[in-house]
Amino acid sequence: MNIYFSKPRNYSYGDISVTVQPGVFPPHLTISTKILLDYLDTEDLENKKILELGCGSGIISLFAASNGAIVTASDINKVAIEAIEMASEKNNLKIKAIYSDLFDQLNNLSFDYIIINPPYYPKEPKNIKEKAWYCGENFEYFEKLFYQLPQYIQQNNYILMILSEDCDIDYIQSIALKNHILFQLIKEQKVVNEQNFIFKIVLDEKVV
Repeated sequence: MNIYFSKPRNYSYGDISVTVQPGVFPPHLTISTKILLDYLDTEDLENKKILELGCGSGIISLFAASNGAIVTASDINKVAIEAIEMASEKNNLKIKAIYSDLFDQLNNLSFDYIIINPPYYPKEPKNIKEKAWYCGENFEYFEKLFYQLPQYIQQNNYILMILSEDCDIDYIQSIALKNHILFQLIKEQKVVNEQNFIFKIVLDEKVV
């Protein structure tokens, strides 16, 4: 499989196509990207401000833009940022691409939707490619994410995160709770014996 993705590979959803560069998270390997795309396909995205946090291939950002959304795509992988800029031109879609470690370069911005398909395996990533899969031995990715996230949660926006039963959801939720963040399950889907969950992330009203 590593050999297969050592070369650029195409990935499509509907009329949107991207070329996934080596070193960028390949949506071919998991079902989470398609589940998110199918969910967004049911939403009215016209003129909505959307952030894809950790955009990877950028297919979600491009799809949202094709449906009239005002899209920001961020990633810690510079190869991913360069690729989505090229893909936006190829698909004739306008996207603002920002190189950022989570919200570090996204200060003072607000969004109607924030889409998060996170790395969740508890292992220390050895390189930028592995950051798409591994969240750190002590879930450092989620510690930082949930520390930063409260200032972006608004009463009328949607912050969506997809997780698989293959990860330690309970522990991830415990990190969120430390920051007064709750998960609300809005969709679950089983594909090839793996259950996937889309959560809406909200602030605990008893604390706020």
